Amino acid sequence: MNTLSVKNEQVNTGSSKRTFVMMLVVFTLPIILAKLALQFKWLNYGVTNKGQLIEQNITLEQLGIKTQDAKNHWLLIVNLPQDCATHCQQIMQTVYNTYVALGKDKPRSKPLALIPASYTGEQENKLNQQGWLYSQTTVSANNQLSTDNVYIADPLGNIVLSHTIPMQSEGFALFGKQILADMKKLLKYSKVG
Repeated sequence: MNTLSVKNEQVNTGSSKRTFVMMLVVFTLPIILAKLALQFKWLNYGVTNKGQLIEQNITLEQLGIKTQDAKNHWLLIVNLPQDCATHCQQIMQTVYNTYVALGKDKPRSKPLALIPASYTGEQENKLNQQGWLYSQTTVSANNQLSTDNVYIADPLGNIVLSHTIPMQSEGFALFGKQILADMKKLLKYSKVG
């Protein structure tokens, strides 16, 4: 009986080692796979915003943009080129229509045009009559904010999103809807502004 009990112990020891290894694999394999999936970006992160998230910290203060009327508001910012021709005016109309489409959240936001120093007082008055806030553009703003994008800034003055302006006017309807979707989402979850 001695040899039989020794064999049973060996079988039990081998079985318990196999069980331990299997348990180790079952619990560590998902962790290893998850780490690899995150490291090699195998998964879609479920981005819901339509615009491009601004990852570097850019503030209105850093850009030298001072607008007292825009304090504590979400801003839709357009950096205007030297010559605001038909395409530029269509962009401004699209952004303004998006602002109006905010409905009950409209008082929490403002459209802001950054205008070059070459704009005349008449052009500035026209912007003001159309409901736009405006500020003289600065060298820093021109270096960091493209005239090919519309930017969204939070009430604390941080620029958080950018939307690339379409080259063709046929894309303006979708462009406006994308900005509107992002603004509504930001305003829904925001406690400021």
